[in-house]
Amino acid sequence: MHADHTKTTILPNENGHAKKHVHENTKAVLNRMSRAIGHMESIKHMIEDGRDCSEVLIQIAAVRSAINNIGKIILEDHINHCVVDAVETGDEQVLKDLQDAINKFIK
Repeated sequence: MHADHTKTTILPNENGHAKKHVHENTKAVLNRMSRAIGHMESIKHMIEDGRDCSEVLIQIAAVRSAINNIGKIILEDHINHCVVDAVETGDEQVLKDLQDAINKFIK
């Protein structure tokens, strides 16, 4: 059977009112974040142990890639749910917020 990993979070919107936010891949995102955090701890130990700079840089690149992939999952969820809902309801602010978030994410 397919497990439902959807998690609903109630967040205040810019007016202070409750806004339902659905995260379809919360468990996957949290698992990936935990792995990335663990990897960062390993890099910290590499630096403390005086490991070769090239090795450290390669590991940092791996973490950066992992973080970017986490962002892609969150972005896909956002587009598939929040943006679709916003288009259906005519909420242009969600699209403006998405554009701003994408600009900051790819910087």
